[in-house]
Amino acid sequence: MPVQVRHIQYVIAAADQGSFRRAAAALGVQESAISRRIRELEERLGTAFFIRTPNGVTLTNAGKQFVQRGRKALTEIGLARSEAAAIGRGEDGHIRIGIFSSLASGFLSELIDTFGAQHPAVKLTFIDGNPADHIAAIRKHHLDVAFITGCADWPGCEGRQLWTERIFVVLPAGHRLCGDGEVQFEELAGEPFIVSESAPGEEIHDYLVKRLADLGRHPEIHHQAVSRDNLMRLVALRRGLTVTSEATTAAQFPGVVFRPIAGEVLPFCGVWSPNNENPALHRLLDLAKSMADVDLRAVVSDLVPNPSAPFLLSQTPDPSP
Repeated sequence: MPVQVRHIQYVIAAADQGSFRRAAAALGVQESAISRRIRELEERLGTAFFIRTPNGVTLTNAGKQFVQRGRKALTEIGLARSEAAAIGRGEDGHIRIGIFSSLASGFLSELIDTFGAQHPAVKLTFIDGNPADHIAAIRKHHLDVAFITGCADWPGCEGRQLWTERIFVVLPAGHRLCGDGEVQFEELAGEPFIVSESAPGEEIHDYLVKRLADLGRHPEIHHQAVSRDNLMRLVALRRGLTVTSEATTAAQFPGVVFRPIAGEVLPFCGVWSPNNENPALHRLLDLAKSMADVDLRAVVSDLVPNPSAPFLLSQTPDPSP
């Protein structure tokens, strides 16, 4: 007969109450059930836990040791149940998050801040990387969710666009384009650029090649094996220009100026595995979707003079009768 939780509870109750009868009353079971189960347990383990007398029961040395260990075991079991229940409700747990955007400001920064305030017991681990690596990690369940640029059909994954960011050119202070307002991409043709060899350097390189090639120019792009902070310092030292997303512009980098590039907007998506049953992840996704919906409604309210009126996406008359 294996030792079960109720056996431990019976022994502890009998020890605390001093009799099987009072233990049975305290637990709401029959006295015979307690007496029988304790006797079976003693026979199974080959030792007596109690000295039985007409006035009640007294613990033997073996019984005292069993009760001491049993109390600790019940405490651990109770903690395990509470922790498991909290994880099941998404109140506790661990989320591994792949990021491809700055956390300095913007949607992702607000999402993490809000979620952390609502679920302080959930551990969040962040991993920088490029989208291809993040998608592979999602499929292998090495990441729970990734927030990356662009939206596509990723086999084996689910995704949703959550926010957009403008693209900024990073200029050294005193550059001819440091004036107020937006910068046209045509004004950047012929400028040397620098990108990091680490993420998101590869994506920035491909972006610059495409945009400048559309203008009929062969871009001059130099790769540097440095971090984002040191890349900004190289821009300040006039080693070349670079581009970044809007969230980065909230950070302070001496000697550089951020200017938005006209018409350049970058979509960001959340990507996760549909087979991931992590409850904390689903709470994070629910919050992200609700925040994205709020942002969308704010955009619509700016576009429509009367947000309460029906919003017609097309002015084409309905051909149906």
